Amino acid sequence: MNKKMLLISRQAPFGKSTAREAIDIALAASVYDQDIGVLFMDDGVFQLLKSQKSQNIDQKNIASILSALALYGIENIYVHQESLDARTIRTDELVIDDLQLLNNKDIGHLLNQQDQLLSF
Repeated sequence: MNKKMLLISRQAPFGKSTAREAIDIALAASVYDQDIGVLFMDDGVFQLLKSQKSQNIDQKNIASILSALALYGIENIYVHQESLDARTIRTDELVIDDLQLLNNKDIGHLLNQQDQLLSF
């Protein structure tokens, strides 16, 4: 039986390696046929923006990697609605179209359904 693993990504895409490390762990875990989900909240929602200009700081564009998560079997992508609202980000500005918006109550339910939680 596959264990349910949720990676919670709370960090902005640049400035630290934390956001990239979370993505790398999700991709590595997908090789082992785990039931993986990724939740973006707090400043982690900035990772999903289409308009990242990472070339200005000589960094790889995280958004392009995130758009390929489904190719690795990672289809449970969640975004905290309140985090988007607090940062005035609209869903049409996000690189992933097929994501699930969750409020605080929904996130509580999601967390309770997991076997493992990893927070970055």
